[in-house]
Amino acid sequence: MKKDFLIVDGYNIIYAWPEFNNIRESGLEHARSKLIAVLADYAPLAGQKVLVVFDAHQVKFGAERIEVVDGVEVIYTRQGETADALIERLAGSLSHEGTVYVATSDWAEQRIIFGRGAYRLTPLELKTQVERIKRENEKHYSQVLPADSYLENRLLEKIKYELEQWRRKKS
Repeated sequence: MKKDFLIVDGYNIIYAWPEFNNIRESGLEHARSKLIAVLADYAPLAGQKVLVVFDAHQVKFGAERIEVVDGVEVIYTRQGETADALIERLAGSLSHEGTVYVATSDWAEQRIIFGRGAYRLTPLELKTQVERIKRENEKHYSQVLPADSYLENRLLEKIKYELEQWRRKKS
């Protein structure tokens, strides 16, 4: 069975989405965590395996590091490798396993990933998708069931017990 993959150029999205403007000022670590949390909420609802890639190519002696955070695969590039290069490599290898989408605004990267069989999402398109999935999920799960409005379902257990005892004595 073919899978859907979403590869996110992490810093590209952090610098493109307006809600990260203030967060970036307090530090990129906080912005990374926030983006990962947003993608962790999105991934299971969208049915995609999400990978987010962050540049670490300027970190001395940095080895490529992969960790899974709440179902999202977070990849930090190794020293000397850009996020773009890693994303292009991932897009090529994952395209054999399923449909690959890459979220980035980098035009040069978009051209290369098209050549590797992947589809691109602009930061705005990804934001729109995330918001749409969130709205659909809230609509689906916030529907009130008729039984939820029954008085007995809103009473404390102690009160229910007392009323039940009272009812049984009357019979």
